[in-house]
Amino acid sequence: MNSDAPEEGNAFWAQKSALEQRYQAILDKATPHTKERWAFTGVVLLIYFIRVFIAQGWYIVTYALGIYLLNLFLAFLQPKIDPSLEMDMEADSVEEGGPVLPTRSDDEFRPFVRRLPEFKFWHSATRSIVIAFFCTLFRVFDIPVFWPILLVYFCILFTLTMKRQIKHMIKYRYIPFNIGKKSYGGGNKSFS
Repeated sequence: MNSDAPEEGNAFWAQKSALEQRYQAILDKATPHTKERWAFTGVVLLIYFIRVFIAQGWYIVTYALGIYLLNLFLAFLQPKIDPSLEMDMEADSVEEGGPVLPTRSDDEFRPFVRRLPEFKFWHSATRSIVIAFFCTLFRVFDIPVFWPILLVYFCILFTLTMKRQIKHMIKYRYIPFNIGKKSYGGGNKSFS
């Protein structure tokens, strides 16, 4: 009887490992299909909104989802290395008399590297929508609130945050998308 417990534990970990491998294989197959992945996420989000609209509840869950997706989107738009910090470090280097490297875009090519890559953005967004949908199955997460206040607050937060982000992009002259950029050869036209 005692010998069965370790075998059951090993069977559990083996099943868990097999499921993780299947999940990773699905993600690996979906990686090159950017448009299809985002279309799937859009459909899942639409189903979630229909669920919330019909059920007339779970506004706190929806608000939390919106804040999380906004946070992911901002991380997606931001460069991995903040240009304002980079300029401060260059100014400190000049003050200390250290060597000065090229700082202008004319001197050196610097590709845009995101703080949150597109695939991780998609994966986190899709997973969060599925989790939010799962939360709508339980009444414990249906906290009664006056939803128009949450909507207005989210819209104000979104507007102010995006305004700040756009000013930052203009000030430090970076474009997080391939729109309007020169492309040489058969480059990828996605969100790189």
